[in-house]
Amino acid sequence: MSTKVMMPVPQTSGHPAKEVVPKDLISIQDLTPEEVAALMDMTAQIKARPADFRGALAGKQVVMFFEKPSLRTRLTFEAGVNSLGGHAIFVDQTQQRLGERETLADVAHNLERWVDCVILRTFAHSTITGIAEHASIPVINALSDLEHPCQALADFFTLEEKFDDITKVTLTYVGDGNNMAHSLMLTGAALGAKVRIAAPKGYEPLADVTKAAQKIAAETGGKITITNDPVAAVSGADAVYTDVWASMGQEAETEARAKIFAKFQVNEEMMSHAAKHALFMHCLPAHRGSEVTDAVIDSPQSVVFDQAENRLHVQKSILLMLLGGGLRRYRPRSVNV
Repeated sequence: MSTKVMMPVPQTSGHPAKEVVPKDLISIQDLTPEEVAALMDMTAQIKARPADFRGALAGKQVVMFFEKPSLRTRLTFEAGVNSLGGHAIFVDQTQQRLGERETLADVAHNLERWVDCVILRTFAHSTITGIAEHASIPVINALSDLEHPCQALADFFTLEEKFDDITKVTLTYVGDGNNMAHSLMLTGAALGAKVRIAAPKGYEPLADVTKAAQKIAAETGGKITITNDPVAAVSGADAVYTDVWASMGQEAETEARAKIFAKFQVNEEMMSHAAKHALFMHCLPAHRGSEVTDAVIDSPQSVVFDQAENRLHVQKSILLMLLGGGLRRYRPRSVNV
């Protein structure tokens, strides 16, 4: 493998500079709060001056195995790798899940001989941890049934752009306590934000993930709240977030969930309880008329496409963190050395 490049972490938002040691990104918990903050700073720099990073990953090969359909995740990773000078190889696994044709260990040991990084979008979280266990190269979770770390990092970067001081922000997530809720809690906790999760009884986030997020929040000054009352959760919030009620693989539950989640729809009445300046957020794709109405998602309060754009910038930071030698300071490539 080629020599690693050291990437800059400029002081754009007051976060302390800290070297991030290259490793996998399977869960937000793989990063310390300081590392999450450094990633936010790096993302701001990449977004502001993308030309400085062209060629930073020259010669790097990245393979993407996707068991689920994708628009934002696939294109933002492919565009990100290409713009950094690397090459992305896409493998469609929608017809056969990883581990069915040969063991995850055998797949991992093959991949580590050919490429520099593996990006996985899977159903089972164990598929990602299984590849990571056996591969000597970095593994990135591009979505699993447990977490969606890349999306949550882009979401909080979006909030930092809008509000600057994330420690003063209250984000309310309304809906299923799914992978998105998990990653939002963990990311918000790492950054010292206040995160409220409102879900129907029996659909709350997993207890162990909630406990982990609350432990992190206790160290950073953040706060994690779980409730079954969506109106109380939205009251005074700076941002209101929702996701589909039935994720991919749960289609058979769509009708039943529609009844259970009816009171959790984010509509104009629901948004009226939030702060006047409140933003609306969604990881997309949205089921318009279900978890959110057209009036809300198409309103001036909506930042869903800002979130989508920021997937590109955040994921470039993640790639540099794992393949570029960490988030250490160095002179940008635009400067003659």
